[in-house]
Amino acid sequence: MDWTEVAGFVTGAACVALVVRRSVWNFPVGIANNLLFLVLFTGSSLYGDAGLQVLYIALAVLGWWAWLRGGPDRGPLTVRRTPRWFWPVAVVLVAAATWAVWSLLTRHTDSDVPTWDALTTSLSLVAQLMLSFKWIGNWALWIAADLVYVPLYLHKGLTLTAILYAGFVVLCAVGLLQWWRLRDAPADVAGNHDAALAGVGSR
Repeated sequence: MDWTEVAGFVTGAACVALVVRRSVWNFPVGIANNLLFLVLFTGSSLYGDAGLQVLYIALAVLGWWAWLRGGPDRGPLTVRRTPRWFWPVAVVLVAAATWAVWSLLTRHTDSDVPTWDALTTSLSLVAQLMLSFKWIGNWALWIAADLVYVPLYLHKGLTLTAILYAGFVVLCAVGLLQWWRLRDAPADVAGNHDAALAGVGSR
């Protein structure tokens, strides 16, 4: 078992747990996880997922700033419903991105799972974008992606990573329930905690 898979397991679990708690520290931990998975997935010929890690890092930087300064009066964001207009946009984005990634994988790589690699890449990318805005619907896309990731990673012999993503399904369900209780609140239950983190981030 590769050490990067073990380290990816630890940082990945920590990242999702922090997201469930609405802690802004999920972003630096997530960036560390992205770097580890970039190495791991490249070595496993999961090129779509490997490239996704680079985009994750860029979106993590955006989300990090937005969670700290994207709310009213440049304060922290609170948990919000996903705007209705975004759902059809999300479908189009996932479909277009899946086709684009599939085309790249089939033409320029030796991937033996281009369709599933492309689909999980696209679902995860849109989910990460939604997470950056603290939209509740991000959890639905993460669950959909994780349910495909588990058999995909088992197929590639990444057993520990498959176990991690099976655990992600449970954590995402918990996150969905917790965030749903906080929907559209003027300030979520973790408001004081998030505000404190925002103060740390401003130094």
